[in-house]
Amino acid sequence: MTEKKNNPLNIELSDEIAQGIYSNLAVITHSASEFIIDFVRVMPGIPKAQVKSRIVLTPDHAKRLLLALQDNVAKFENAHGNIKLSEGNVGMPPFPMNFGGTGQA
Repeated sequence: MTEKKNNPLNIELSDEIAQGIYSNLAVITHSASEFIIDFVRVMPGIPKAQVKSRIVLTPDHAKRLLLALQDNVAKFENAHGNIKLSEGNVGMPPFPMNFGGTGQA
């Protein structure tokens, strides 16, 4: 039986990407072969919002992202207490949205 070697992945982070992009809305759509997450910045009093970043994932990577987010939220809540969602509508923004997608978060 052969032994697998653990080769760590070397991930590079440029200074520009390290700054991050602020988003307060994610619009999620999917097809049979991919999930698309558009990260949007909505500003109060401005009727138009811009997509600031788009991530395209395969279905298995979307599921892995879901599991990783669930794990990290649980760790965060264990350390800092429950995250309270406002408006009582879990997963829905506090204002009407009509982007034509299949979901939003």
